[in-house]
Amino acid sequence: MVKQIVLFGAGKSATVLIDYLLQESTAYNWKIIVADANKSVAEQKINGHPNGQPEGIDINDETSRKKLVQQADIVISMMPPSLHILVAQDCITFSKHLLTASYADQQIYDLEEMVKDRNILFLCEMGLDPGIDHMSAMQILDDLKQKGAKITSFKSHCGGLVAPESDDNPWHYKISWNPRNVVLAGKAGAVYRENSETVTKVYEELFIAGEQVRTGDAPHELFSFYPNRNSLSYIDLYDLPEALTFVRTTLRHPDFMFGWKNIVDLKLTDENIHYDTDGLSLHDFFKMHLEQNGFGEWLQVKLQQSFSETKEMLDNLMKLMEAEIAAENTGEELPDNFMVVDESGDLKELKKDAVKENAAQTVAQKMHEANLIMKQLFFLGMDDEETIINKGRCSAADVMQFILEKKLLLLPQDKDMIVMLHEIEYELEGKKHSIHSSLTVKGRDAIHTAMAKTVGLPLGIAAKLILNGEMSLTGVHVPVIPEIYNPVLAELMNQGIIFKDLHKSFE
Repeated sequence: MVKQIVLFGAGKSATVLIDYLLQESTAYNWKIIVADANKSVAEQKINGHPNGQPEGIDINDETSRKKLVQQADIVISMMPPSLHILVAQDCITFSKHLLTASYADQQIYDLEEMVKDRNILFLCEMGLDPGIDHMSAMQILDDLKQKGAKITSFKSHCGGLVAPESDDNPWHYKISWNPRNVVLAGKAGAVYRENSETVTKVYEELFIAGEQVRTGDAPHELFSFYPNRNSLSYIDLYDLPEALTFVRTTLRHPDFMFGWKNIVDLKLTDENIHYDTDGLSLHDFFKMHLEQNGFGEWLQVKLQQSFSETKEMLDNLMKLMEAEIAAENTGEELPDNFMVVDESGDLKELKKDAVKENAAQTVAQKMHEANLIMKQLFFLGMDDEETIINKGRCSAADVMQFILEKKLLLLPQDKDMIVMLHEIEYELEGKKHSIHSSLTVKGRDAIHTAMAKTVGLPLGIAAKLILNGEMSLTGVHVPVIPEIYNPVLAELMNQGIIFKDLHKSFE
């Protein structure tokens, strides 16, 4: 008997999922129905495969939607999160399993009793982040707990980035997923736990390129990160009440973090509708918006701050040079550490090598940042008089989305890159240990992206496990239990999605 999978949504993130399902359909005698508002997109993704069937559908058309759900053995929704509930309700009506890559919201959890009553499975958060992050972290955490370990710190980082070989702009970033989400990221602020304290940050405080991490796959590349919306809700999900630190973050290049902080400060992500963009060039938009938001004064303050920090370092360097000259004239040897009086009249100790190194690094970084401010804005179109927006009445955030889609687009030959890193500290048998578990995945091109691969494959693998009777759970679940994460992670390894673990021990 032919089993049928119905997939709603054939966008960017569905490409590799569709390829995987079609490939597996030959071995398992499946029919893959791909439904999208644009039928031609579904046709392109199926690419003439005999087991594929494209459908054009308005997801709000209840009759058409229910007809597809009714004939399915399993339903996968790659629709925007707000539309999952329409598909979910149909799945309950017809007792069909449902998979999504989106967060399980309260609307989905409210259906849990009905899902159980119908002996079906709603498996949510089955993508990259959330998805692979849950599964890979829980596999490590469960193993440590079985050994009697006490988890003291958990940090999980994930970012959709551009591969180094395709990194050719001052933002060090290109769009591989929903650009609207990039524009509005962080609007809700963030809350997490650090050293037993609850830390709350508002939107304007998030994009600071201060703390940085490296991964095992890119040991020479530093990534900055900003905390995700609410990490605290995952403490119970991961069963880590004893963790002194718990945070989930998004990775970005340090220059992106610096630039996006400027975008936020300049109110370029404001969602209030102010602009009539028909016939308006990017240059005219930037001129209008920046004048209204005090760009000149903002830039002056920004540069003064940079030069003030640089001046302090250079003053310390001059004091060191004067001390070295004085020592040379008297035939003395300057010690590695020496005392100086700072501008406040306080006595402080300076290390000779540290002063030189810090001065060089600070001057170079501040000069880089001063240059980067304008380079990044010009790259987005501050001087572009040819690109016309033509989007009607818009907010600054709407225009920023248009800009990102134009200026930070993945070109056909470009490769994106997914980087994930778990930093876990624990105590076992009186010793302190840490694990750095990292994943790096590169895309093939602008269509077969690392984002599409890491979002789509977990969904496809879970569908296969369910249809083949290898996963018999019912109810509403996310992939934090061994019955889900063990077989899925094993198959992901076969698909080249492999974590590298670095273990360290301390007395």
